Amino acid sequence: MPVDAAPSLRRALRIVWVGVRREPRWFAFAVAGSTLYGVMTVLTAWAIGKVTREQVQPAVAAGHATAHQLWATFGWVAGVVCLNVVGVVIRRIAAGYTMYNVAAQFRRDVTRQYLRLPLSWHHRHPSGQLLSNANADVEATWNVFAPLPMALGVIVMLVAGIVQMVLVDPVMAIIGLTVFPALFLANMVFQRAMSPRIARAQQLRAEVSEVAHESFEAALVVKAMGREQQEADRFEEVTRRLQSANVEVGRTRGTFDPVIEAIPTLGTLAVLAVGTHQVASGALQPAEVVQIAYLISVLAFPVRALGWVLGELPRTVVGWDRVDGVLRARGALTHGEATLPQGSSARSTLTGVDYSYEVVDEEGNASQFRAIHDVTIDVPAGSTVALVGPTGSGKSTLTNLTLRLVDPERGTVSIDGVDLREVARGGVPAAAALVPQQTFMFDDSVRGNVTLGVERTDEEVWHALEVSQAAGFVRALPAGLDTHVGERGASLSGGQRQRIALARAVIRSPRLLVLDDATSAVDPSVEQAILGALRRSSEGTTVLVVAYRMSTITLADEIVYVENGRVLDHGTHAELLGRCAGYERLVTAYAREAAERAAVASDEEVSA
Repeated sequence: MPVDAAPSLRRALRIVWVGVRREPRWFAFAVAGSTLYGVMTVLTAWAIGKVTREQVQPAVAAGHATAHQLWATFGWVAGVVCLNVVGVVIRRIAAGYTMYNVAAQFRRDVTRQYLRLPLSWHHRHPSGQLLSNANADVEATWNVFAPLPMALGVIVMLVAGIVQMVLVDPVMAIIGLTVFPALFLANMVFQRAMSPRIARAQQLRAEVSEVAHESFEAALVVKAMGREQQEADRFEEVTRRLQSANVEVGRTRGTFDPVIEAIPTLGTLAVLAVGTHQVASGALQPAEVVQIAYLISVLAFPVRALGWVLGELPRTVVGWDRVDGVLRARGALTHGEATLPQGSSARSTLTGVDYSYEVVDEEGNASQFRAIHDVTIDVPAGSTVALVGPTGSGKSTLTNLTLRLVDPERGTVSIDGVDLREVARGGVPAAAALVPQQTFMFDDSVRGNVTLGVERTDEEVWHALEVSQAAGFVRALPAGLDTHVGERGASLSGGQRQRIALARAVIRSPRLLVLDDATSAVDPSVEQAILGALRRSSEGTTVLVVAYRMSTITLADEIVYVENGRVLDHGTHAELLGRCAGYERLVTAYAREAAERAAVASDEEVSA
């Protein structure tokens, strides 16, 4: 992957300026400390030259050093070194604050953007990659602030150092100055070689994070199916590729480091060679040669900071591109200013709705899969409507559309006649609640998982748990409402998690309650009790339920039969049994299979 160094450098500097604008004060402190360090570093060479000329040479000539000479030497050097140390301390502390504060701000920006973006965007981006964007990529973008203040102080140091060398001896100054262009050239070549390698390593970090996240998420499946070795092999394969990429980065850095280390050493040797000749001819004093040689040697290491910055800039550009891709992502749900009518139950209507998912094949080619085709559903206020259909028919997608978790490509979704795209932010969650089949529990107490941070009394929490038939097992827990359920509710069964999720919705007294097969993990008798309690306690609530069990279906006032993303029929259970073959075949499948097994068993008994 060829890299155009100049545009990359310009882009990197623009990115750095974005960070500077975020933390201008701390960055200014860091630069001030670095400037003090740079000036004092140059003055250290001047001080050494001064004490060599005024204290050391007389002491050597006299054969002994006086106390005054020793204290003068110590005083000059110690004073300059102490100020140098102050500059280093200020620079490092302020640079650390700059780097970590900017990184924290962008991590918050990225995670806020994740919350703003709709589910349709999240469906297209693996969660492991998103974790990498918010962590490793943000870190890679702003690590440049560690060496950057020092590099800026080095510029001041170079100007002061060049002036001092020219004032001492222009000829040796010219020889010494060849060191710095050579260092810059070596660093530019280094940057050019490192950019593509760093980009690949950064991408592979995201892939490692993605694979690891999938393995952690699927821990139960991996264990149950005996896939530990396969997952270990999959992780090993991607980590080996990351290892190879990092080794390549290290090899490139290892190739350039000796060259960059050698350049100032060669420059110092050249100055000493010429300076020795100059001293022998009487053109220079030994103190002046020592001053210039020391100046080149002490400047060489700080100049490396420019190389560190140049080495970080490719990583900055790569990290920023990945972070900026998230921050610039489009598709966030827009909101209007309308408010939903207040009252008891709500009427939900979907009119002529279409919706598609983006599907990516193994070659990375994207295509659209139409999940919902021209669907119209009317859920009257106060009613219970069941969505019934075979697996993959679009029922869960319809629940997402009903609550505006995604927007339809065509058609409208409304509550009480108000198009949900016109509703103000927060209006839909305030009026409607969803209980999905795959329930999520936070690593919090039972109370925290029910209230989700909303102020509720214990009486309200217990009432919601009673409705969802969860109060019995919650009372049996060691600390009752204060019992921590563990990560993802690991200490609870699937049915217990579903009942707490139901309580989470019930406690909000929603005007529209959407249940996406939300009782699939509980016993039929418990399901009957839950649904009965919901009907009794939710007289002011409209219920849209994705149903599979006959016990759920028969409780509905109306049934909507969905197949292949289309509504094929709607009506009561008895009406659909008489006129919809697909519905009749689906809801009687279990009874038909049981009857067939009984007939076979009866035939076998007769034969025997």
